[in-house]
Amino acid sequence: MRRRIRKLSTQMFMAHLVILTASTAIGFLLFAVTARGHLDEEYQGRAAVIAQTFAQDAEVQSCLAARNPTCDALVQQRATATVAQTGSTFVVVIDSNSMRVSHPNKALIGKPVSEPLIAADGQVHLRVDNGATGSTANAIVPLYSAGQTFIGEISVGIKEDSVSSALLAQLPSYGIWFAVMLLLGTLASFGLSALLKKRTFGLELDEIARLLQEREATLHGIREGVIAIDPTGRISVTNDEAQRLLQLADNVVGHRVEDVLQPGAVRDALTGTSVVTDQIVLTDSFWLVVNRMPVTLSDRPHGVVVTIQDRTVVQALSRELDGERSLTESMRAQQHEFSNRMHGIAGLLELGRPEEALEYINEIRGTAADLDQTLRTRIRAPQLVGLMLGKSAEANERGIQLTIDPETSVGATPDRVQALTTILGNLIDNAFDAVAATPAPRRVQVGIVETADELRVTVSDNGPGVPPGLMPQVFRDGFTTKRGSIVRHSGLGLSLVQRTVAGLGGTITVSEGPEAQFVIVLPRSSAPFTPQPVPA
Repeated sequence: MRRRIRKLSTQMFMAHLVILTASTAIGFLLFAVTARGHLDEEYQGRAAVIAQTFAQDAEVQSCLAARNPTCDALVQQRATATVAQTGSTFVVVIDSNSMRVSHPNKALIGKPVSEPLIAADGQVHLRVDNGATGSTANAIVPLYSAGQTFIGEISVGIKEDSVSSALLAQLPSYGIWFAVMLLLGTLASFGLSALLKKRTFGLELDEIARLLQEREATLHGIREGVIAIDPTGRISVTNDEAQRLLQLADNVVGHRVEDVLQPGAVRDALTGTSVVTDQIVLTDSFWLVVNRMPVTLSDRPHGVVVTIQDRTVVQALSRELDGERSLTESMRAQQHEFSNRMHGIAGLLELGRPEEALEYINEIRGTAADLDQTLRTRIRAPQLVGLMLGKSAEANERGIQLTIDPETSVGATPDRVQALTTILGNLIDNAFDAVAATPAPRRVQVGIVETADELRVTVSDNGPGVPPGLMPQVFRDGFTTKRGSIVRHSGLGLSLVQRTVAGLGGTITVSEGPEAQFVIVLPRSSAPFTPQPVPA
């Protein structure tokens, strides 16, 4: 069974070696063919020189011009001597009548040639001739008399064996150079294979393919957004969850973050290079937790990796749990307050003061009845009444006076009741936290007015308010001016209010300086408005 080479470096080295060997062999063959052509040209030129020198012989010219039969022996003698002196294969002289005057085969002397005289045009003709004497490098030159009359042609040939011998004498030296180049190429290929092995951390091809498959399956299978950003600020990797949470297109890889995201907290979280841990970012549709980690390889920065978690459902459950906890706390506060009042009434009865106990009971009943009557007559919506009752109990426990604006008027089915509950709850919580550190009396006033055109919510307090220099930042994610134990909402309440109001096309106004006042105006939807009578 043939053993399969598994190492990437070995495979590349063997492939390079085969390519280099084949390239060197083909190059050497082409060089040999080219060198052979040059040698053919060289020997043809040498034959031409011999033929032209022979054509300058005066005795040969006079014999061919007079065409004296007694001169044929002289021309043959001169041709034989020239062959011996120059090392050529033959010297053939042909007169103007196409008759051979000299020839290495004496039987052909005086016999005509079968082809026309090609030197009659006065040119020197070079070629490789496969004649009776074998393959030769041949040159044919015209022969002229002393009066420059064409009287024949001279053909000189040098055997191709001489050309081949000269080529074989040159090839070993060139072969050494080709072998040296092959050796250098082999060493370079070995070095390249080692470098590639180092760059791939010693992983083989099947391991790299398997890692790629696992990476793609993991990247697109996890329920957490992942974005990798290179040092130039371009997105290099993104998965499906990140595209869903950030509403990115499918072809964002290779684009800069600034080109695919609108200005805001999300883009700021992605474009930095510092470490970010569990940063809360709000979008129009999601509540996100962003973590950013710089990547360093060989002490050089290679960008950052950002992970994004969708906490929208978790946060909704958390807010619902907070509501339940607030209701529980309200009930606990009412139970505690009820127990204190019962203890007070019992003490007065034990002291034999029934008149004072009755007066205390009437006072308690009047205070609770007044608040309950105000809420039920001016706010008909049960969701808002429940919210305000819970906030009232919390206010009593924290020593805050919560009052309802006399102009409050809300029907039983107000427009945008879900958004109104979110906005009102966050603003009241923010007001409670704002006045918590101020000395008594601590007051928070809430007003809700529903008209045919709009829904107006006003929440004011007598706390320190919003400093003028911080006004542009109060609605930013994570911004808060609270310190210590009153920091409960991580600076996200006002940001959530601002996004809710903006999503409904409303406006929000904040007063500057002490005693902050938030005014929310929401336009009505297409639902018809039915005015609700409010008792005096």
